[in-house]
Amino acid sequence: MPWAPPSPACGRGEAGGARTSSLLPCGRGRGPLQQDATEAERRLWRLLRARSLSGHKFRRQHPLGPYLVDFVCLEARLVIELDGGQHDARSEEVSARTRLLQARGFHVLRFWNGDVLGNGQGVLATIEATLRRQW
Repeated sequence: MPWAPPSPACGRGEAGGARTSSLLPCGRGRGPLQQDATEAERRLWRLLRARSLSGHKFRRQHPLGPYLVDFVCLEARLVIELDGGQHDARSEEVSARTRLLQARGFHVLRFWNGDVLGNGQGVLATIEATLRRQW
């Protein structure tokens, strides 16, 4: 089936709180969230994709429960979320989201976009250390 552009009903949720119910009509492929990725998301994805981090498979913009997470390694039950400055004002919503993911058995790592852009290798080292502890 050839790729078709997203339907007008396909909405872009707010960063950090995107709900899958408004995103599912987009289907698979390069929907609006992947096309509008931040530079930090694009950079981290280049480092995580194709099992390049200790052989672990990461997925990008993956639905978990009512949320769409930035990155997830399902086998390690590890979620990685990137936060911009807008998350400061919504800390309670972000905390509730993290608690829900943790209640479903996922470990959640959060990084500021600036950390990925300014210290990508340090971010990768933190992710690798977390993966080692879990395995």
